Amino acid sequence: MEDIRGKVNKLETFGLVDGPGVRYVIFVQGCAMRCQYCHNPDTWEGTEGIMEFTPAQMYEKAKRYKTYWKDNGGITISGGEALLQLDFVREVFKLAKKDGVHTALDTSGNPFRNEPKYLEKFKELMDVTDLFILDIKEMDEERHKKLTGCTNKNILELAKFLSENNKKMWIRHVLVPGITDQQDDLEQLRDFLAELKTIQRVEILPYHTLGVVKWKTLGKEYPLDGVRTPTDEEVKRAEEILNVRQYPDCPYNND
Repeated sequence: MEDIRGKVNKLETFGLVDGPGVRYVIFVQGCAMRCQYCHNPDTWEGTEGIMEFTPAQMYEKAKRYKTYWKDNGGITISGGEALLQLDFVREVFKLAKKDGVHTALDTSGNPFRNEPKYLEKFKELMDVTDLFILDIKEMDEERHKKLTGCTNKNILELAKFLSENNKKMWIRHVLVPGITDQQDDLEQLRDFLAELKTIQRVEILPYHTLGVVKWKTLGKEYPLDGVRTPTDEEVKRAEEILNVRQYPDCPYNND
């Protein structure tokens, strides 16, 4: 295990949105997708300025904050794309589970492959992951390719695989006016999610422009320049189409 070293972009010690409760969030480096609205383009590639940890070093650093997690918090590994560092994530989560710590993996699903050799390793990761937070960015494949530069077929296969293996999921969808808010696309997403049996929460994330400064700092042209953020009414409409209240962890169910 000591020869496994994770490449980490940043750490968040008091995360409140990447899983239940208070989370220690590890943002790893590297991602093959090129989402046009990405707010962390600095995680895409390169190694300049990143931190490196063995799984043991990473867990020791995280568990210093264990008193804040109480009964429902824990560790989340995000990115970048966490599945690109599957071995590192698995070993950190193994250490966490020995201590009874809740583990969550935030992923776009892009590295997933429905192939025997990959699935063998992925199943080991599933065994030590309590919650998968899966970003489904687009249902229409051509729109998905335009938005991210990649297919969505393996991402949807991942969602089905997690459901078939009884792994809890949160599903996230970024709502971008004129791009990811089409009625037919949202209805198709709703119907796809209805086929999955382990979804705990569905979240609409309103598009924002907080990452634009990073694009400019990196010398990259921001592809969605001029695109506005969605209104509250548009977010509510999307939530109604996806019927988010039907899922047990929906925060609105406590209204």
